Parts: sequence; C-alpha cells; structure tokens
Amino acid sequence: SRDYGSPQLSKKRGGGHHPLPLTEVVEPVDFEEYVSSHAPGVEPGPLRQLLEFPQDDLELLQLDKECTTLEPPLPEEEDLDETPRGSWASSIFDLKNSSPDALLPSVLERTAAEDMDRRNTEARLQGRHSDLLGLYPPPDEDEAVERCSLPEVPKEHCGQRIMVKCLSLKFEIEIEPIFGSLALYDVKEKKKISENFYFDLNSDQMKGLLKPHTPHTAISTLARSAIFSITYPSADIFLVIKLEKVLQQGDIGECCEPYMVMKESDSSKHKEKLEKLRLQAEQSCSRLGQFRMPFAWTAIHLVNIVSSVGGLDRSDPDSDSGHGTWNERKKKGFERMSVGDDMCNFATFRPATLTVTNFFKQEGDRLSDEDLYKYLADMRRPSSVLRRLRPVTAQLKIDISPAPDSPHYCLSPELLHVKPYPDLRVRPTKEVLEFPARYVYTPHTTYRNLLYVYPQSLNFSSRQGSVRNIAVKVQFMAGEDPSQALPVIFGKSSCAEFMKEAYTPVIYHNKSPEFYEEMKMKIPANLTDNHHLLFTFYHISCQPKQNTPLETPVGYTWIPLMQHGRLRTGSFSLPVSVEKPPPSYSVLTPDVSLPGMKWVDNHKGVFNVEVTAASSVHTQDPNLDKFFTLVYVLEEYSFPFRLKDVIITEANMEGELKASMVALKGALLDTCVRFLHQLLNKLIQLIVYPPVIAGQIVNLGRAAFEAMALLVNQIHKNLEGNQDQHGRNNLLASYIHYCLRLPTAEPAMPMQYATLSRATARPSSLHLSRSKSISNSNPDLASTPVSPDEEVQRIMGSKLLHEELALQWVVSTSAVRDAALQQAWFFFQLMTKSMTHHLFLTSKMEVARRQRFPDRFVDDIAALVCAISADIASRYHKDVELVERLNSSLAFFLNDLLSLMDRGFVFNLIRSYYKQIANKLHTAQNPSSLNALRMDFTRIVCSHEHYVILNLPCSTLSPPASPSPSTSSTTSQSSAFSSVVQDQGVATMFELSVPFRQQHFLSGLLLTELSLILEPDGEGVFFLHKKAISAVHSLMCSHDADLRYRDPQVRAHIAQLYLPLIPIVMETLHQLHDFSDSSPARVRHASAHADDADPDSSNTISQSVAMAIAGSPLPHAKANPFALPTAGRQSSSLSAECSRTLLVCFLWVLKNADAALLERWVSDLSVLQINRLLDLLHLCVSCFEYKGKKALERINSLTFKKSQDMKARLEEAILGTIGARQEMVRRCRERSPYGSQENVRWRKNVTHWRQNTDRVDKTKAEVEQESVVDGNLATEASLIVLDTLEIVVKTVVASELKESVLGGVLRVLLHSMAGNQSALFLQHCFTTQRALVFKFPEMLFEEDTELCADLCLRLLRHCSSSVSSVRSHASASLYLLMRQNFEIGNGHASRTNNFARVKMQVTMSLSSLVGTSQNFNEEHLRRSLKTILTYAEEDLELRDTPFPEQVQDLVFNLHMILTDTVKMKEHQQDPEMLLDLMYRIAKGYQNSPDLRLTWLQNMAGKHSERGNHAEAAHCLVHSAALVAEYLNMLEDCRYLPIGCVTFQNISSNILEESAVSDDVLSPEEEGICAGKYFSESGLVGLLEQAAASFNMAAMYEAINEVYKILLPIHEANRDFKKLATVHGKLQDAFNKVYNQRMFGTYFRVGFYGCQFGDLDEQEFVYKEPSITKLAEISHRLEEFYSARFGDEVVEIIKDSNPVDKNKLDPNKAYLQITYVEPFFDTYELKERITYFDKNYNLRTFMYCTPFTLDGRAHGDLHEQYKRKTILTTSHAFPYIKTRINVLHKEEIILVPMEVAIEDMQKKTQELAFATNQDPADSKMLQMVLQGCVGTTVNQGPLEVAQVFLSDIPDDPKLFRHHNKLRLCFKDFTKRCEDALRKNKALIGPDQKEYHRELERNYYKLKEALGPLINRKIPQLYRTLNSYSRSSLRRVDC
Repeated sequence: SRDYGSPQLSKKRGGGHHPLPLTEVVEPVDFEEYVSSHAPGVEPGPLRQLLEFPQDDLELLQLDKECTTLEPPLPEEEDLDETPRGSWASSIFDLKNSSPDALLPSVLERTAAEDMDRRNTEARLQGRHSDLLGLYPPPDEDEAVERCSLPEVPKEHCGQRIMVKCLSLKFEIEIEPIFGSLALYDVKEKKKISENFYFDLNSDQMKGLLKPHTPHTAISTLARSAIFSITYPSADIFLVIKLEKVLQQGDIGECCEPYMVMKESDSSKHKEKLEKLRLQAEQSCSRLGQFRMPFAWTAIHLVNIVSSVGGLDRSDPDSDSGHGTWNERKKKGFERMSVGDDMCNFATFRPATLTVTNFFKQEGDRLSDEDLYKYLADMRRPSSVLRRLRPVTAQLKIDISPAPDSPHYCLSPELLHVKPYPDLRVRPTKEVLEFPARYVYTPHTTYRNLLYVYPQSLNFSSRQGSVRNIAVKVQFMAGEDPSQALPVIFGKSSCAEFMKEAYTPVIYHNKSPEFYEEMKMKIPANLTDNHHLLFTFYHISCQPKQNTPLETPVGYTWIPLMQHGRLRTGSFSLPVSVEKPPPSYSVLTPDVSLPGMKWVDNHKGVFNVEVTAASSVHTQDPNLDKFFTLVYVLEEYSFPFRLKDVIITEANMEGELKASMVALKGALLDTCVRFLHQLLNKLIQLIVYPPVIAGQIVNLGRAAFEAMALLVNQIHKNLEGNQDQHGRNNLLASYIHYCLRLPTAEPAMPMQYATLSRATARPSSLHLSRSKSISNSNPDLASTPVSPDEEVQRIMGSKLLHEELALQWVVSTSAVRDAALQQAWFFFQLMTKSMTHHLFLTSKMEVARRQRFPDRFVDDIAALVCAISADIASRYHKDVELVERLNSSLAFFLNDLLSLMDRGFVFNLIRSYYKQIANKLHTAQNPSSLNALRMDFTRIVCSHEHYVILNLPCSTLSPPASPSPSTSSTTSQSSAFSSVVQDQGVATMFELSVPFRQQHFLSGLLLTELSLILEPDGEGVFFLHKKAISAVHSLMCSHDADLRYRDPQVRAHIAQLYLPLIPIVMETLHQLHDFSDSSPARVRHASAHADDADPDSSNTISQSVAMAIAGSPLPHAKANPFALPTAGRQSSSLSAECSRTLLVCFLWVLKNADAALLERWVSDLSVLQINRLLDLLHLCVSCFEYKGKKALERINSLTFKKSQDMKARLEEAILGTIGARQEMVRRCRERSPYGSQENVRWRKNVTHWRQNTDRVDKTKAEVEQESVVDGNLATEASLIVLDTLEIVVKTVVASELKESVLGGVLRVLLHSMAGNQSALFLQHCFTTQRALVFKFPEMLFEEDTELCADLCLRLLRHCSSSVSSVRSHASASLYLLMRQNFEIGNGHASRTNNFARVKMQVTMSLSSLVGTSQNFNEEHLRRSLKTILTYAEEDLELRDTPFPEQVQDLVFNLHMILTDTVKMKEHQQDPEMLLDLMYRIAKGYQNSPDLRLTWLQNMAGKHSERGNHAEAAHCLVHSAALVAEYLNMLEDCRYLPIGCVTFQNISSNILEESAVSDDVLSPEEEGICAGKYFSESGLVGLLEQAAASFNMAAMYEAINEVYKILLPIHEANRDFKKLATVHGKLQDAFNKVYNQRMFGTYFRVGFYGCQFGDLDEQEFVYKEPSITKLAEISHRLEEFYSARFGDEVVEIIKDSNPVDKNKLDPNKAYLQITYVEPFFDTYELKERITYFDKNYNLRTFMYCTPFTLDGRAHGDLHEQYKRKTILTTSHAFPYIKTRINVLHKEEIILVPMEVAIEDMQKKTQELAFATNQDPADSKMLQMVLQGCVGTTVNQGPLEVAQVFLSDIPDDPKLFRHHNKLRLCFKDFTKRCEDALRKNKALIGPDQKEYHRELERNYYKLKEALGPLINRKIPQLYRTLNSYSRSSLRRVDC
C-alpha cells in the first residue's frame, strides 16, 4: 500500500523539487514578485479579496482626547410529538386497527443510484450551520498569546470613592452661625490624605447676620456633599470634622460653655441669658464677621461605617445592600492595594446615615496636626481620655455611601463642572482632591496647578506691644503693589468663589498661636520671579474701644515662589519683619538681612509654614526640573541662562544636557511616572531633531536612547503589577498608543499628532488595536493642526525616529542593549508607529512596498531581528521571563511589519528566526521550552489580519521558480480554480510538500509545527500538544467568525491551506483519546438504551464482548492492523481536550474543503488508509455525541478542565519550562483589571459560543442555551461525517476496492445511529443507510452476520423512538431491509423463499431491547410495526409472493414479545419478580437457542446493574454452556467443551442447558444459531466475561474452573499472549483467595394470602448481599408490598413457627421472613473445607425455633426444646436468579438435654478457638474465659450440670444423652485449663491479680463439677441392646 500520510514518507513523491525534511524551513515565495506577476484574473467577486491586501489596510485615525469636564482644564488664558399513551390491550386485533406513522414517499419506488445520491446530497446541504467552530467552545484563553489588550486611555488617577453628604447640624441653642470642614486623615501614615471640604448648614436667619461681610455668594461654595477618593484604604482612616464660629471676646472654653450647659428644653430658665448671648453674637458678627475662631471637633472612624454600621452581613449575598453581590465584591478585590484588611473595602458597603452627637471642644494650645494624631490614636482605645471630657452636645447628621460611577452635578477640585452636569443652577457636589498616603504611579493627563499653604505656628512671645489676638493674612502677589494681590485663593463656604486674601482663625489672647488652616490657591501656569506669597500678621481687637482700629499690622514676611526656574515648596521657618518690607523685596528671601529693617526676635525664624503643590506643570524634582529647563533653554535658545550654581552657555550646554539625561535615573520614580509623557516626548524630540548649538549639530541620539531604555526599564521593574499578559507596562503601552507625537521641525510650535490604525472601512472587529488613536499629548498646550505638506517639508530635514531607533539599537552595547532587550516591545512599537506615520506623512502608502524604506534601514532591521533571534536561542534557559517577552515582542513586530514592508523580506526574517531556533534545538537540553517559544512566535505571526492573503490561497502549487501564467482569466471562475488543481498531483496539496510549504508559507509553518509535535516518538509533551492544536483551532475560529470569508467558494480556498491537516490527524489516530468507551463517567441521555451504552457503564455483555469476537462494529476492540503496542501509546497520547479540539479542526477542513478535491484524494488512498480515515470518523461520532441537558446540569464542568490544567502545569514545572509568560498571565488575571478586557488583535468580537466553563452555578437559561448549542454541534459534526462517508462510497463505487471498505463505512453509520442523535441527522443517516444497502446488498446478506444483527438492533431501537419522523424513517429502512433479504434469498435456487436472516436478527434484537432497556416504549414500537405492515400491503410488486404473509407472521411474533414487555414493565420495581419473569421467558425459548441466549444475556445485564455479580457470572456460564452444546452438534472439535457436562464443576445447575434433540431443531438451518456468539470466539468472549464477573463477585475459586475450559482453546490456537494473560489473572485470583471475603446472607420468605396471586403459599430462599440484617430485608419487602397493596393489607408474621392458613385474615397479605444458614451433613463437611466451599453450590438451609411444651418460646433449662427446620431448594445457589423455590422441608426436634449438649459443645468450641488462635488475642480469650468460669450467672455451665447431671434420668432413652453431656463437661474443663495456661503466658504484670481471680473461679467450678462429671450410668456399661436413634424425629414435606 502506498502510504502518503506521513510527511516524512511523502517527500519521495515530490516530483521535480528536492525533498526537504520538515525540521528545515523552506525558502518562501517572493511575495511581492508573485503578487505582481499573478495579476488577479478573477472577476470582482468574493475570491477577489483573497488576492491582495485592501487599499485601506492602514489608516490614520484622529481621536480627540476626551475631556471629563465641561470646560477644558487649561490655564487661564424541530419538536417531539408524543403519541398519546392510551392503554393498549395487547391483542393482535388492536395492532391491525392501530394507525401507522406517515409513510415516506418514494420508498417503494426503485430509482437509479445516481439520482438517489443526488437527491440525498441536496437534502443534506439544506439548513446547515456555516460555521462549525462557532458551536465549539472558544480556544483556551491561556494559550492566546496573540491577544493584546488594548491599553487603557490615559486618565487621571482615582481611588475608591466615597460620598459624604452633610444633612443638618443642630445645637441645643441656636445663637450664632457655625462653619464646618471635613478632611480625611490617616493615623498610621500620620498624613492628611485629602484637602478640606467646607460646609455651611446654618439657617437663613443665621446666615443673615453675616450678610455685610459676604455680599456675593457663589453657588460653588454652597456645596453640602463631597466625594473623597481613597487609594490606599486602611483601618487607620478617620473623617475629621472641625467646627469654627465667628471670633468673639473670650477664650474657646468660655465661648463653648453655654453650648455645654444650656438645653433648649429649659429655655424658660435661661431666657434672659439666651437673649444676652444672641445680642453678643450679633455684635460680634457685624464687627468681626470676617474672622473665625476654633470651636469644636470630632472624628468618625471610617472602618466602622464600612464594616459594621448596618454593615453587610458578608456571608449573605442577598443582604439588601443594593451594591452587588458578594461575588462582585470579591471581583473588585484587586482594587484593594492594601494588604489584609478585608474590612476596608470602601468601594462597596451599605450606605449609612450617622448622627454625630458628641463634639470635643478645641484646646487653644493643642491645635496642630501632631496633637490631632495623638487624639485620634487615643480615640481607638476603649478607655479614651476624650470620653472623660464633657462634650459639646449637638446633632450632626451625615450620609456616607460609596460614590456612584458618574455622579451628576459634580465640581472638580479646580471647580470645573464635571460631565454630566445637566443644570448649572443646581447645588453642586465637590470632588475633594486626594493627597495619597503613598506613591501613585499615574501620568498627568489633565492640567492641574494648585498650591496649598499651611501656616503652622508663630512665636511672638518676644514681640513688644499689644499682640494677643493674632490673625495671619495670606495673599498671592504678582508684584509688590498691594493691588497686585491675585484673586486665586479658593473661597470656603457661603462666600465668593475666589478671594484675594485669606485669614487664619484667631486664638484669643495667645502670643504664640498654632494654626490648622489650609489655604488652597490656583496659581498661574507661568510663574515669574516676582510671584510671591505675602503673609501679614494682625492684632485683632475684639472689644470695640475708642480710637482702636479693628486690625493692627504687627509683622510681615513672604516667600518668593520661583527660584532658578523651580517652584519652591516644602516647610519654611521664616523671620518676621516688624515693618513693611522695602521695594524689590520679593526677589529675595526674608532670610537675607536687608539694611535698616527691624525683625522680630533678632531675625530668627518665628513663623513656620508649609507649602505644597499639586501640579502637572511643576515637577518638584531637581533632576527632572534640570532636564526640562535645559531643553527649554535649547528650544528658546536663551543663552546664557543661570541655573542655581552654573551658568549655561553654548560651550557647556551639550555636556550639561547629557549629564542631566544620565541623572534622570536619580529622579523619584513617582515623579518620572507623573511626567512620563512629557519626558518621553522630549527624549524623542532630541533623537529626531538633533539640536544645533553654535552652528554645530549635536547628536544626542545615543544619550537619549540610553536614557529612554533605562527609564522604560525602571518603570517596568518597579511597577510589575501594572502589566498585561505580555509583560508590557500599561502606562508605556498607552503612551505609545495614544500620546506618542512625532515632533516636527519647530518643536516649540504646538502640534497635533496623528497615530496609526487599521482601516475603518472594514468591520469594526478588524481594528488592529495595537496602535489606534491620536492624542494631544501635552495637556498643557492648546493645539493647532498643520497641513500635511508643511509637515512633510519639516520632516525632511530631520532624522526619522524608526531609522534612528533601529540604528541605535543595533549599535548599542552591554547595559543599554540589555535594557532595550528587556523592554524590546516598547522600542518595536515605537518603530512601528513611527514607520506608519512616516508612510502617511510622505504619502508613500501607494508606493510599492519595496520602495517604501531605504536599504540601510532594511539592513538594520534584518540585523536587529537576527541578533534578537540569536538572543532568544542562546538565553532561553537562563532568562526565562525575559526570553518569553522578547519572543512575543519580536513576533508582534514582524506581524506589524507584514503590513508595512516587503512581505517576502518579512518571511525571510521569520525564516532566519526559525533557523536560529532550529540550530539550537539539536543541542538543547530542554527542547520543549524552545519549541513552546517557537509555537508562540508562529501563533502571533499568524494572527495577522490578512493571514489568508499572506498564504496565497489561490496560488497554484507549482514550483515557484517559473511563475505560471494565470489560467483563470480564460475560463469562468469556478472552472478556473478547479482546472488549476488538476495539473498537480492532488497528493501534494494534502501533504506538507515543499511546494505547499513555499506557497502557503505561514500555514506551512504552522502545520509543520503541529506535525512535528504530534509525532508519536517525538518530544510530544502534553502542553506542547495543547499549544500546537490550540494555535490551529484559534485560526480556524477566526476564519469562521470573519465576515470577509462567508462565501463557500472562498472558504474552500481557505480550507486548501489546511488540507495536510487531514493526513496529520490520520497519522495520530492512535494517540487520540478514545471517546468510544469513556467509562461510566460518560453520562448518557435518557433515551439511550443500555445496549448502546458503553460496555463499561452498562455492564451488559451486549457490545463489548461482541467486540472481542467476529469483526466487531466498534473499532477500539477490533484487531487494528496498525495498532501500536498499548504500552507505547501511553507516552505521547493526547488528552481528551486536545483530541476533541484536533478532531473539530479536522472536521472543519472536511466541511469546508472542495468535495470534488476530497473525492480525488480519497480515490488515491490505499485500503489501509481509507480504513484509517473511517476509524477517525468513527471516533469523531463518539467525540461529539450529544450529552444531554441532564449531563450538563450534572457535570461540574470545572473538574475536567482543572485536571487537564494541573497536568499541564505539573509537566511544565517538571520540565522547567513553566513560562514566565504564563506565570505572568496568571498573576495578571488574579490581580489586575487588564486581564479582563483582552481583545484579539483584530478580531475583537469573535462570535463564539462561550461556555461559561468556570462557573458551576449556571442559570437554567444558560444550561438550556448550552444544551441547544451542544446539540447543534453534535448534529453538524455527524453530518460532516456523513458527507465524508458519502465521498468514500462514491470513490469505492468507481474503483474495485469496495468489499473491504464498505463494512467500515456501515460500521461508522451504525455507530452514529447508536448515539444520541437529533431527528434531523437521523433522517439523513437513514437515507444514506438505505442507499448503501440498496447498492451493496450482498454485504449484509452474504457475508457478515454481525452487521445485519447490528443494523436490525439500531433500526428497531429507532422504531421505538418518540419522534414520529424518526419512526417513519426507521420503519421504512427496516421494511426495505426485509424486502432486500427476501429478494436476494429468492435469487438463489437453493434457498427457500423467506428472509430468515432478517427475521431471526429482528426477533433477537427486539428481545434484547426489551430485556435491557428501562425506558423502552412499546406503544411507539407498535406504531412502527403497523407502519411496516402497511408498507407490505402497499408494495404492489411483491403482492403475489409469500413475502407479505411472512412479514405479517414476523410482525405478530414481535407483537407477542412486546406483550411480555408490558408484563415486565409492571414488575420494573420488583427485581425478584422481574428476573423470575425473564427466567420464564428464557425457558420458553428452550427450542430457540438464539433467543434463549439473548434472554440469558438480558438477565446478566440486569444482575450486573444491581451489583449481583455472582448471578451475572452464572448467566454468562449458562450462555457459554448453551453455545458449547450447539457448537458440539455442529462439529466435533477436540479442544472445545463437549457441552454442558464440561461445565458441571462450575455449577450443578448447568445441565438444564442441554440441547434439544436434533430432530426438533438443527443448528445448520438458516437463521438458527446465527448470532455472533455461536462461534468459537463467541464462546471465548462469554467465558472471559464470566471470569470477570466472578472476579467482581470475589469468587476466585470459580475463575479457575472457567479458565480450565478456556485454556485448552487457547492452547490449541497457540495463543500464548492470551495464555499469559489468563495465567496472570489466575495468579491474581489465587492470591486474592486469602483476602477477607463476605458472600451472601440467606433468608426464607413465605408468602401467604390470595393477594399474592401465583406466589400464595410459596416459600423461597432469598440470597441477599452479605451482612444484610433481618430488619433490612423485612423493611424492604414490607415497604415494597405495602406500596403495591396498601399499608393496611401487608403484615409481617413475627415468628418462625409453622403458619396455619385458616387462622389468617383472607383479605390480608402475610409475609414470614426467617434468617437461614447453609446446612451440611457430616459427610459433606469433609468435602467443604474452605470458606468458599461452605458458600458455593448451596441447596440445603436450616433455621432453629426454640419452644416449650406449654406454648412459650423460652423456659427453664429442663423444659427448653428446640425445632430445627431443614429446607432444600430446587437449584443450587448461586444461580441465575437470586431467589429459588423451596422444594422440600424436614424438621428435627431436640429434647432439653440435647439442647444442653449443643450449648456445651458450642461453648467448648469457642474456648478451643480462642486458645489456639494465631496470632493470640488475649482480650478475646479473657472474654470467653470470663463467660465460662467467671459466671455465677443463671444458666452458666454449673447450672446446666446441676440440672441434667445430678440425677440419672428415669427414661433409659436419655441415658445416651446423659453420658454425652457428661463427656462434654469433661472436655469443657480440660479446655478451660488450656485456656488459663495460655492466658497466663499472655498477660502482663498489671493483670496478674485478674488472672488469679480467674484461676480461683476455675478451681471452684472444677470442684463443684467433679462429682457430677465422674458419675457414670452403670446400665450403659453393660453389654447393651442397640438403641434406635432416640431423638424424636418428625418428617414433613
């Protein structure tokens, strides 16, 4: 046979080109050359798009940056028809009058085979699913290396947000306005973590008091709700509320007093006092309204709100939080960066409304933040000092809740309106700026420039004069003139939006006050040296005095804000001047002593203030500031420039700039990240535009490249948590994607930059998402677009970023090179984006790809790729993580280049990568990890949007040297493509030949990879299998989901790229997971019958033995001509998951490939290969069989996948290849939000049917949906198999190979009928089967009985289907089968006119169906039988033959069997009755060996189901004996058993299988003994199964007997392998004989009462499982019969005395149940030695009943009698059923003395056993001894002796007994002595005393017994007349 399956062998047929092993990469086609020379000749049509990339492949997309606020933040300026279930009286009359199913049209017509085929094919193609893979679960996410998540659009950082609403503030007395502020503090970090939020809840009346001071109130200052953001939630966060009031005379304590003392309730008492206070307040407000004083404060511990106050009970997901379930909360867990602290999730908690009642009054000397932290820490302690203080009582109501996602009416910290803001007149909510507790790594994306000033303390103790009530006024000055105070200070509450000045609260009479004030300012974008903060100190006179001004200035100081181009922030300790500072003071600091100025306290620093900034303009980092300043100097060319200690001139500029770039790595990472976009932009600008200094071009490319590489690396290293699965930092990815701007010639000119994207004309799913969008990267500048022409002009003079990067990278060395390699992706993406940009700006998109880039750049790229490939090859085992990242980065880069550069060149780059890896593979110690890298690489490259076009799907497979002229232009489309194919040998298209690999370059690489990994002797490690298969699968999925490839013609061309997959899968047949018998775990659908269930799960013989036998219809057992030895298979077999995916890909190719092409390929295959293809199809049917909804509900879908994943992980770990990438992906998934929004690079919305594999709690709808999809997949898969079978049949008809292949085709068909199939599929399946039988009838009726039997069984099963269309088809098929059998039989002169074979097979099939299937429906089958009758009546051609009559006979015969079924259904619940009935049916078939065999097997099946393995074994042994009888009649064969006799040793029951004499029945007749079992192999199969059942029943001795019959057969056949197996099994069995075993327990059950019908007055012995208690069987039977007759009717007779029928109630049903033991006569015991002997072949049983003569059961010793009842059964146990009739009964009555003798013998036996036990058991021994000697109890041995031995009996009949009892006692005392001796040897010292006690008791006993034992009866010792047996014996039967 020619075998072209294996790629290695196929090379020999390669024709002109030299074969090249698969491990080497072929030279790819010169793509551009090929495309230009093969001009697309196809008219515009669907195929046109397979030829070249579309015009709009790359497109520039401008994305405007989204602004979150209304104003831009800029600086100012089919169904089942159930037949009704009537009750069918089962008479033939009914059958004649019942209605048939619809007859199929044209079944009886005879049409030509061709027309039939054409009609069937058309029908099959209707309503098919176009995309098979849409029905299959999507590829595993873990493998999807080609996925790239779209980077997130850069946006401002935001933590978990909570919303605080202030509702009301009420005090006991209302006399003056009170003002509040809120802020968050973190006690642990000792840090204020938010700015202040000011609120005013005063009544209008109170606000009115301050009217004169606040003429205008801005709406933004009326906010009462705030949103706080918390990045680092912790249990240490407090919400601190501070209250202030208007300044008044008196210290804080005095002013608080009234609030602490007075209550509103007793207002009558204090009426006058209140009036007085109100008056004072009014005066204060009018005079001092603009000053405040501290009043009170309190704090709320946030953790308590989140976790307890109405907190969510976390175990209860239904709690009404209104904020998502517990699961969602878990999902959000990753937002919590804090470790532990589960309590502090501020993102979801139940909103709470709090009423704060206690405030603490402020202490004037404890106002600083330090004091506050002490108080807060103290508050957490149970014995807080604060609790002891008298509180200020008030009621502050606030609401705390998680903030909504996009709240309405919100103001940003800069007071801009945040969208959505529907109405500007609504009271706003303020977003409060967070000061995060630790670093937050997020770049600035919006303009922010805020300054916070915190005056802290002042010391005026040494200042003379009246300075007591001090207020500090702060102003932001643009110059020195007072009018230059800018209105940039944010107002607090109920005031103007911006102020020119702000005051600190006043502390009464305090010369050195502390402050807690926060002043927030919005500072201008460009500060000059004149901007400064001015602080003026005032003394406020609280009492109105004559000539005393309200405020007296008592000091001045200031802070200049800019110094050497840097913003000054931090803590300052400033001296205070007594007088106004002199002119031009603002450029100096107050530290400078100006002449003639007076300072407080000798110019010491007396005023402490802190200044901080939240700014996207000022970096506040010296290194960054220096770099930006130098670049600015360059851009403005403003030399010389003074920088702190250096003056920058043209001379030192270059050195300083380079030094500042090197110094960047010293900058704080947090700041670098915040200014990342600006930093990278400037570095790129320096690369692209080398600055000209003093007329010289200074090349800063290298320095900038180094700085960039180090910066990027540092960000990666430190921010590991923020990466996607390819290890790309998201900040950097989004920078390239959204913010990268290629600078233009005038960098100072603000520019707007474009970035690249894939065409939008194509469906949105195809965006190359890796680089889409445009942005305005510098948020600080307004932008103006420039026309492309100007840009081009500008760009011309500069360097190109991609060229410069490539060059710098190629020439870089050591540290820098390594840094660049670490983050290669970053530089690759920069280059890609720059290249695209360049093509757009220079309008080169139209230019041929070869002319797009200069050679020098192309060379650099080649060198770079080569170097990086070498790095991957050489470092793969050292730097696993690095190499994984590098590998995927390189692949993505090449993927992008395919869209930009000469594609042939890129193919060669891929080839060079492959070569580098291949060279390394030979020497690698761990090739699988290199393989894995290469697999990932290939997969990423293949994920190109135009993958199909890149593979030249329409190319002809000719050697690429001579591009053939296009044939397509001359002919029509369809013929063009087919004619092209014919010139080639079809075979080259189906194998990985050199031309295939050259023309379909990428697809060739992928399939070669797969082929090598699947080689059975290859290094096929499990995770590599999965990788390779998953790669092919995901590509096919993308084709299926791709709208461009909807047209079937296009699909056929795409399928051509995958044709070699078919032979590859055929090669791996033996490695695939065997789905056809996947153990009982495989859940079957309700309608599946036991006979088709897997051999293992159904335990019936039906299929699996059949396999061992004649040419089995199931492949896994058939002797496979090319099977590998099973041991070898283990190593590289595929997991179920991989096999299933590989098979679905295989089916995809078969489905989409051109049928004519497949046909021509099949016709070239050898028989061997066609058989292999059929085996594969057989496997596909099993693999995709529908499992049913119930199965889906039952299967916890996780288990399978988990175990597979674990296997893969283990393997990876052992092989040391656990990929860094997988690790990282895993980490990302667990941690980050990035895992979730992954997108395929271009097929974003692949429309997959996604199974939610990872959730167990699926909703009903989901399960429903899943099962529908599963059903569709099963149907589509089966239909593809059917299409392929039709192709095979076609080729067979054409050539003469048919005989050998057709059986295989039919087997696959039968196998597909056996599974759970949809009605749709079955209809097509039946038409194909009818066509097949029509074309090749002799296949069924001449040769193989097996196939006929199988077909009959399948058809009958479908005849009982509940779906009418299925029944119609099955009946038609069955009728035609009979007709054909009849016609063939008719054609042979020798045959009688009948269709014996089908008749026999149908009858057997029905019996087997009826016997084994639980849910078999006889009504449906009756319908089908009627349909068959109808066909026979309507068949005009055969009307005059005996055929219709014979059909009628057969149908009536079947009908009888059905009637038995109805009976069996009644007893479905009563296993004993059911088996009795089956037993009876089997007996009825004594004259029909085939049917008897069928029923015996049915019984075996039933027993196995119930776990009665011994009975099942006996059914099988009986079957074997039956077969042996008839085989013996057919031929006399020396080594075969001579019939039943041979089996006698196994069981004495076997003889009933003796054959009927041959005058009644001859086995030579047609249709008799036709079954597969009536053959030597059938016999062997039955015996092997019997042995297996005996093994399960633990009856190992019986196995030996079975094998004694088997061994001669194997010996005669010289089958040493089998002999070895048998002897191995025997060895196992004999070894197990010594195990502890338990056989059955037996009970006698008597039935009394006419309710029982046939059973009345019957007695049975029941065999129950071992250790069944009497109570259990009583309960079971009572419950069963009560359910049947009613609770009141059934009664259990509680004793075992003989039952008197006359005393029973005739309306009741009585059961008598007694425990019985096997009984053996003494002679039998000599034979029955072992435990097994005593439990096998049992026919006699015994039970004892104690009684006394007066009717009681028990009495004293001397009146206690005993009745022994011995039962004999009709057959020996175990038998083929578990209950057997009692045939014979005999009773023996023992007199009291005999009872005593039995008791004493039993005691003595126990003692002897305990004494001689080995190993000795002292506990047991002592227990028995204690019972014998230590008993003073009644009825102990002594009492027995005293009752029976003290006197010689009067009745001489008892002499013998007396003597026997005396001897028993002698023996007993002897045994006691032995036992004591043994005990003495065993005990330890602690039991000495106990032993002595036992000895004493023994001596006492011996002494008492002495005289009794030694008294002999003199009469016995005379010469005696012989007595007759003296016991009373009554026999009754």
